[in-house]
Amino acid sequence: MKIEVLVDVKTTLGEGPLWDVEQQRLYWIDATGMRVFRATAQGTEVRAWDVPSRVGSIAIRKDGKGAICSLAKGFHALDFGTGECPLIAEIEPGQPNNWINDGKVDRRGRFFAGTMDSQESGPNGALYRLDPDFKVTKVESGIIVSNGPCWSPDDRIFYFADSWSGEIWAYDYAIKSGTLSNRRTFVKLDTSRGGAADGSTVDAEGCLWNAQVYDSKLFRYTPDGKVDRVIEMPVKKVTSVMFGGPNMDVLYVTSMAKPPLPRFPGDGVLRGSLFAITGLGIKGVPEPRFGS
Repeated sequence: MKIEVLVDVKTTLGEGPLWDVEQQRLYWIDATGMRVFRATAQGTEVRAWDVPSRVGSIAIRKDGKGAICSLAKGFHALDFGTGECPLIAEIEPGQPNNWINDGKVDRRGRFFAGTMDSQESGPNGALYRLDPDFKVTKVESGIIVSNGPCWSPDDRIFYFADSWSGEIWAYDYAIKSGTLSNRRTFVKLDTSRGGAADGSTVDAEGCLWNAQVYDSKLFRYTPDGKVDRVIEMPVKKVTSVMFGGPNMDVLYVTSMAKPPLPRFPGDGVLRGSLFAITGLGIKGVPEPRFGS
């Protein structure tokens, strides 16, 4: 196994690595820097787009010409050609202290993204589903910080975390309707060192990978919730993970250069880097695009 810095752009709050199989390109975001990045698997040809507000996550659109972005107060459509990013749907206009955070697309092209309390203190957030026709549905509520949505390879289980619950949850998932049921605890985290569940992905063997922010660790959990592997990263503030590369066997890891609140720890010169981990002997599952 080898851990390398792939791109050093010092993202203030790097998040949401997303490998697009059709383009063979890696996307990621700087949430508070309000930018969307793209690069090759080797970290070359870096391109960036500015967006109008804080960005929590993105999904590549079906035609590949743009992305759906969960910005601070709504879903927007970024055009890669023009850079325009108009609003599609406003979210929680009555919750001024909330913004939209992590999100991913299911294999029917629906975008799931959740909101969070900007001070990370109250259960004011919720999880939403944006359908290809731009209809928005609330599917979960009572969340402090929405993070880590992803699905088992057979689409039967949806994983999700409220970072400050100390747990990652599993739900039964109905792929036909896009609905959740039967929430239960998938894993309980050891939060004694200040870590919390951040971004997740599922590999081809059905194991869940989670970046545990502020604790410098990546965990691989088996489908029954047992710890299978732990990787120690060179920075504490790791934020999310995604498999990609030509053979889907590179694990990309984002990190943040500056913590959002003063109570969180700092890092050294590698803070905010985008990392690539090779030699794991494990492959990921291609991420779907948004749309029908």
